[in-house]
Amino acid sequence: MKNLLFLLIFVCGVSFASTSPTPVVNNNDPKVGDVLKITTPKHVAFNHIEFPKLNFIVKRGGLPNYKSVYGELVIVKKVTNEDGSIHVLLERKDGKKFFGFLKQVSANYTDSIEAGEIVRVDK
Repeated sequence: MKNLLFLLIFVCGVSFASTSPTPVVNNNDPKVGDVLKITTPKHVAFNHIEFPKLNFIVKRGGLPNYKSVYGELVIVKKVTNEDGSIHVLLERKDGKKFFGFLKQVSANYTDSIEAGEIVRVDK
């Protein structure tokens, strides 16, 4: 009986030792230089990419729609981790400006990927 108790304790100890937490490395995290594609949002406006409102685009001389950014390839210029969510700074791959006046835009990476506003492009 004593041997059975020791065997049970040994088996439990080995099973808990093998389930020690390991650091989680997510290969989907963005890095500077990654290429992303802006897709058509499910709603009228982008919720997680910080594009200006349509009235501000009109005041700056642009067309009041977001169709000019659909399908655009963008490059990640900066990655920050704020409050558990990843924010990225995006710049167009062709070097042009968004709507003719914005060089870079900010986006909540985790939420915009989940919402389908941006997708990763394989190199």
